[in-house]
Formats: sequence, C-alpha cells, structure tokens
Amino acid sequence: MMRMYMRVIEESGGRIVAACDRELMGKVLREGKIMLDLKKHGGFYKGEICTKEELKNALKDATSANLVGEKCVGCAVECGIADRGACIYVQGVAHLQIYRL
Repeated sequence: MMRMYMRVIEESGGRIVAACDRELMGKVLREGKIMLDLKKHGGFYKGEICTKEELKNALKDATSANLVGEKCVGCAVECGIADRGACIYVQGVAHLQIYRL
C-alpha cells in the first residue's frame, strides 16, 4: 500500500495541500541551483500518513498544492488536476506545485 505524508493547511484564501512520499522525508535533494531540503523543511509536509485515496480527495478541494515524490505527483495526475509535463525533477525525484486561481 502506498503511504505518503500529507498536511492540509486551511487559510482564509483557501486550502493548501503539502504531501511527500514517506521514504523521501528527511532527505536533501540538490540539482544545479535547485534544492529540496526535506530535512530542514520536513515539517511543512509531515502531517498525517495518508493513503492514495485520501490524498486525491484532499487535492480535489485544494487551491494550491506542493507535492514531492512519484506517489504524490502520480495522485495529482491520476485525478486530473495536473499534467506530468509540469513536474520538475531534482535528483530524479518528481516535484510539482499546483495553483488554482
């Protein structure tokens, strides 16, 4: 079963969903000028462990999302709110930011 960390932040401007594949938490990824520090900023993503369906449901109502890892990005692509071509890859790890205006 796929497991990911997900944190949902409710703000007056909407709902932010931050999610990260469980095995990536605590890593620092660097490629060129891009750095994803999942050690220092892990708290942004580390909410509750969630399933694929829970993440998909949260993404449906999100005004923005920050997703790290193939599992998390795959959920956004599967539920039709993102295109894989919008991803960047840092050390081979998918990263996707989604904004709904």
